[in-house]
Amino acid sequence: MSVNESGVNPMINRIQDKLFNLKSEVLYRASLVKHRSNLPQLSVGDRFIVNTLKTEGAYITSLADLGIDSTPKMLQSAYKQLVRMAAVDNQNLDERLPQIYTLTDLPEIYNWGNNQRLINIIENYLGLPVAFHGVHLRKDFPNEHQFGTLLWHKDSEDRRMVKVIIYLNDVEKKHGPFEYIPLSLTSFPNPNAYRVDYKLWQSGYLGINDEEVEPIIPKSAWKSCPGPAGTVVIADPRTALHHGTIRTEERSALFFVYTTNPPKRPELCTQYWDDTFAKPTVSSSLNS
Repeated sequence: MSVNESGVNPMINRIQDKLFNLKSEVLYRASLVKHRSNLPQLSVGDRFIVNTLKTEGAYITSLADLGIDSTPKMLQSAYKQLVRMAAVDNQNLDERLPQIYTLTDLPEIYNWGNNQRLINIIENYLGLPVAFHGVHLRKDFPNEHQFGTLLWHKDSEDRRMVKVIIYLNDVEKKHGPFEYIPLSLTSFPNPNAYRVDYKLWQSGYLGINDEEVEPIIPKSAWKSCPGPAGTVVIADPRTALHHGTIRTEERSALFFVYTTNPPKRPELCTQYWDDTFAKPTVSSSLNS
């Protein structure tokens, strides 16, 4: 039997990892069953959101239809920060990365995302208590080819998760709307699930381009999500194959991020509240 430099047999490591993951999954399933009777009650409309997430992987609505009372204060704060985002000189770059600000510390932003009705919807979808990790204000720039989140991918923070995406400008095809493939076409036991997961594995889970996806799932089945400013995309980016599309004009949006508490991979969630990205000072609120 071969051993690595630390004197440990790699096969033993793999077996231990598999046993750990198996135990983790068993505990997760047991927790879902145990928490089922504690899930908050929902209205018929909010139950429809949960059911659509489970069957589609995404639900499209608007801030007006959601009707959360604190929306005007949240939007005022968000647009204030959008105006304050530093100018970016990226015209000569072949790959223009998004500009991201972390707004989690701003009370008008955080309180909207922590609205109890919203948390109740998400808890019913996740099946477990919710961890609200934070909020990114994101400006995406024109790009001519797919890379990064423009590639089709699945997020990795948890077994299930929710992102609430709010468009801050009108989003047409030229702005690169969020796009996803319905779960019925990419979930087990559908054979496409195996083919998609194999392609993702080949990419190192970094993502696959349109040319790799289309032979598996025809473009006619892809669901693009354009909409006016105030459009809300509630999606599970872990289960739904998704991406941002190629754009010729900028797109600005808020991303509110939720997982179970605790998530499967908490180390991937710190970016939503730590200093990975620029943060406005807490005093940069409505009254400043």
